[in-house]
Amino acid sequence: MRLTGKVAAITGGARGIGHSTAVKFAAEGAKVAVCDINADLTRQTLEEIRARGGEAEGFKVDVTNKEEIAAMVKSVMHKWGRIDCVVNNAGIVMDAQLKNMTDEQFDRVIDINLKGVYNCTRAVVDIMLAQQSGVILTTSSIVGLYGNFGQTNYAASKFAVIGMTKTWARELGRKGIRANAVCPGFVATPIVSKMPDKVLQEMVGKVPLGRLGRPDEIASVFAFLASDEASYINGAVISVDGGMTL
Repeated sequence: MRLTGKVAAITGGARGIGHSTAVKFAAEGAKVAVCDINADLTRQTLEEIRARGGEAEGFKVDVTNKEEIAAMVKSVMHKWGRIDCVVNNAGIVMDAQLKNMTDEQFDRVIDINLKGVYNCTRAVVDIMLAQQSGVILTTSSIVGLYGNFGQTNYAASKFAVIGMTKTWARELGRKGIRANAVCPGFVATPIVSKMPDKVLQEMVGKVPLGRLGRPDEIASVFAFLASDEASYINGAVISVDGGMTL
């Protein structure tokens, strides 16, 4: 198991890509802090991990709340004594064309998708520096590479986390800390499943592989990047999109 002995904190860890990542990390031997604002889904994720023999603890974490983040970090350090990886996965969409977008829509998405990544990474970086090792992983999006109609706020946040990732890779690489971003394409998550069938079919039609991605396919990339097998990958931005952006 490629993550045996490692400790990982995963935000948005109770649903979609985050859920699959938490389950995958535990299956690969990591001790997992499942961080999410939804207590019921967090509990279900913990039950799934533990039923498979994995080790995990759940934490209510709003990534805009520094006190909740600090409490999670303190608890993880008390229980496991280290943090080897943070997966910044929590995020939301509040779509609207620019002429219709409200300040609240823009600010809320930026606060969670961008500032939340900063908050969580800032909370663990001193620990990683003291360890002289660590991995910072962030969920961006193909929208963070190419933009998308009706997603001024979301695209801005996903472009920005790539910039932060590259900056952290430069700053922290010499300290033994790697930072990488993953850009999922169209993935069959609860958000996507709510879209009309016609829109879904149009999305699938743009993918050379002819289907939506699965959350576990994104989770597998995160698990590889968190492992020692990816020890020379730093500052990378990896698209996992079925070839859609070719």
